[in-house]
Amino acid sequence: MGGKESSRNSSSNSYSSSSSSWLSHFWSSARRTKPLVYPSEASIRASSIDGLIRRLGLFELILIGVGASIGAGIFVVTGTVARDTGPGVTISFVLAGASCVLNALCYAELASRFPALVGGAYLYTYTAFNELTAFLVFAQLMLDYHIGAASIARSLASYVVTILELFPFFKGIPSWIGSGEEILGGTLSINVLAPILLTLLTIVLCRGVGESSALNSFMTVLKVVIVIIVISVGAFEIDVSNWSPFAPNGVEAILTGATVVFFAYVGFDAVANSAEEAKRPQRDLPIGIMASLLICITLYIGVCLVITGMVPYKFLGEDAPLAEAFASKGLKYVSVLISIGAVAGLTTTLLVGLYVQSRLYLGLGRDGLLPSIFAKVHPKLHTPIHSQVWVGIVAGVLAGLFNVHVLSHILSVGTLTGYSVVSACVVALRWKDKTESQVSSSSWREGLLCLITVAFCGFGAGLLYRVNASFIFLILAVIVGIIALLALYFRQVYAEPPGFSCPWVPILPVVCIFFNLFLFAQLHHEAWVRFVILSIITVGVYAFYGQYHADPSSEETVIYHRAPREDA
Repeated sequence: MGGKESSRNSSSNSYSSSSSSWLSHFWSSARRTKPLVYPSEASIRASSIDGLIRRLGLFELILIGVGASIGAGIFVVTGTVARDTGPGVTISFVLAGASCVLNALCYAELASRFPALVGGAYLYTYTAFNELTAFLVFAQLMLDYHIGAASIARSLASYVVTILELFPFFKGIPSWIGSGEEILGGTLSINVLAPILLTLLTIVLCRGVGESSALNSFMTVLKVVIVIIVISVGAFEIDVSNWSPFAPNGVEAILTGATVVFFAYVGFDAVANSAEEAKRPQRDLPIGIMASLLICITLYIGVCLVITGMVPYKFLGEDAPLAEAFASKGLKYVSVLISIGAVAGLTTTLLVGLYVQSRLYLGLGRDGLLPSIFAKVHPKLHTPIHSQVWVGIVAGVLAGLFNVHVLSHILSVGTLTGYSVVSACVVALRWKDKTESQVSSSSWREGLLCLITVAFCGFGAGLLYRVNASFIFLILAVIVGIIALLALYFRQVYAEPPGFSCPWVPILPVVCIFFNLFLFAQLHHEAWVRFVILSIITVGVYAFYGQYHADPSSEETVIYHRAPREDA
């Protein structure tokens, strides 16, 4: 009996020791950070035989940002929101654009700090905070990208069919080709054209950044020209009396409209993910981010003024409000232009989205958080061909078999999460720039606690606003957030970063965090469930794979090719 008892105790102690060792390894791995790489150190590496190539100039970077942001939404979202907001939708777009400018300033600083590495929000989080948080940010962003790409592909297929049916030869195209045909009681929705379009764009992206950039540039310029034509023609059809009353449903409707149209600007972060392929990244990335966003704001405002001036807001259509507005004025040729512009817009948005996804997978493959096959770059084409094909396959399966439009209400979780964490990274990296003697561990913990407090205050204020709670509670949440901001401002020391500097740190990043989490609270409750479930799955994947394979110093294995002299 004694021998059995001793054996049982020994086995129990061994299991306890093994469990303790696993948790200890998990905790130490999760808290690892990626070493800071300053621009002066981001020179050409020579320890690998292949890598990405620097071909993107400032003009191409700006077009990537515009291409990612301006899709068919400019022809639809502006009108549908105007139905609820009235002519005041213009102010909604101004407010949302101003908020995105603040977020873009944070992105611009970090893009300037890390001009030679892919990864975007994931990379910044890995450097500023820790490995596990970076992996969580990647997962949330990637689900947004995958569902978004599939949804855009189905919309593009539908628009292509619409244009084809303008010609008698293509009349009567079956729904399963481009519109989608539901089977098995709606469980599946077959669409053949969407995966074909995704395959073609994936091939273009695999061929090289030069080819994909040329296609994006052509399509983006085309849609911008069409939008300018639409604005110019529509300006002569404006009846100023349609702008009165300007805010028929009050200021609250304008603010609610701002939370809706905020997502129409999402896409400027694609410029940051082009860091490793930009010719002069430290200079061009901040300019590309800000310029592309300002162009988008200008175009959105112009379309808002035209559409609400042409037709009383109550009579705007729901499916294609801008096209219907011009048709009502007898300008059907403009409606055709709008359809062409929508195709161009969706094509560029999809192209840039697939491009960004592959670069994120490339970054995680290099760091070991995903299998090394994602890190492989074709030695001649200089593209992450395996990552690109994987992204195309996932999007193709989703677009070909499912009506992903029904999942749209769980989108934007990753975007708002990523934007919030990027803003926090700006503050945290300013602390890290100080020596250890200047920033103690207790000071770091205090600053981190303040950032978390601001995030909870933003989310809490958003919830209170959503449920129409007493204004006093809303003010209380704002006051607590301001107290946390004051603690960050007066009790922390901030260094000036190399390259572009985000102004008014920590005030501006804290405002971004608060507003982004405020918007997060406005999302459908299923989006919150998605956030929690995906986070649990991500932690599980990290626990059983990522923590054992990750290598935070993996940037030493990357070589950066410069563009040929004639391309410079």
